[in-house]
Amino acid sequence: MLLSDLPLQAYRRPRIRALANGVIATHIVSADVNSNNHYAADRFRLTLAIDPVSAAAWCSTANCFVDVQFSLNAGIKWTSIVQGAVDVLDYDPIAGKLYLSGRDLTASLIEARTHEAFVNQTSSEIAEILARRHNLVPDVVPTSTLVGRYWQLEHDRVTLDQFSSTTTEWDLLVTLAQHEGYDVWVSGTILHFRPTRGNNEVPAILQVSGSRAGLPNVIGARLQRSLTLARDIQVEVKSWNSRQQAAFIQTARSRPRDDAPRRPPRRYVFVVPNLSPDAALKLAQQKLAELTQRERTITIEMPGDIQLRPRMQAKLAGTGTEFDQIYWIDEIDRRLDFNGGFTQRVRASNSNVTSQATSPADRIGTPWTGFSTS
Repeated sequence: MLLSDLPLQAYRRPRIRALANGVIATHIVSADVNSNNHYAADRFRLTLAIDPVSAAAWCSTANCFVDVQFSLNAGIKWTSIVQGAVDVLDYDPIAGKLYLSGRDLTASLIEARTHEAFVNQTSSEIAEILARRHNLVPDVVPTSTLVGRYWQLEHDRVTLDQFSSTTTEWDLLVTLAQHEGYDVWVSGTILHFRPTRGNNEVPAILQVSGSRAGLPNVIGARLQRSLTLARDIQVEVKSWNSRQQAAFIQTARSRPRDDAPRRPPRRYVFVVPNLSPDAALKLAQQKLAELTQRERTITIEMPGDIQLRPRMQAKLAGTGTEFDQIYWIDEIDRRLDFNGGFTQRVRASNSNVTSQATSPADRIGTPWTGFSTS
């Protein structure tokens, strides 16, 4: 069968569209969109071919809100990838190019300074208040602990310490999310405040080579393993609780596979004041998860896709190595232009899925001084 005999629907026909203040922007040459799960705003950059008359109108624009949309079927169906205000307008009159760079709606929270204490409200209530304040739809899983109880005798520490003048609403949300074991991010016009790793979706398949499982969809791959983080890791959280008048240490540990060489564990020690034993153990487990998750990191080059997003699971297949396992997507860089088509770079990470995590009992009252990593 010749390619010309295939139905037109069998081909990918990627297109880019951007609505600038509700009006379709014309003559887009390329678009770059970075999506991430790093407690940071997603970013976009558009390149437009422009004439002097249109450039004059663009250069006098004071505010510009952009909705960047991709389509894989020549514009029959559009999917919004990122929405946000333009931060920088860059005009090149010689080349006749206009560059628009901006961030998603996380930017409004990042730039909003706050002096509020919120001491009689829960984290989820605060997240809902801040979402509605910025015209975002709250997608919030309720929490029960009042914010002031995190800091026990220092109820207003969130915003009333010496750095309150530089505290932003986004910093506050990130701090609350970390204390709750939650994640916080903005997608489109929705503010998500939810438990981490609550994804029950079927993982996407990243197929490096053809097999019975399917055809390859990867055009480039780099697979990296940190041998330091592959070791036996022990995280200790040391704290002095002023209310209980006691010092204690909580420990969490991950062990490599049984057939791995036995070596002394690599110790990471964190000193955090005024934690309860339960809070210290939770922090130790959280820090252990953050460290071990970076043991294996993959960077995949592949055709552009509008379904993948950070925080999703993806399963690497076809390498014939231990790298063939499930990963969590950290970052996606999408690019669509007339020369290179629609491609993307996906970065994902995870620990060795055969490792085991343990949490030895806490040691109440154990004396300790200083801190270190070894």
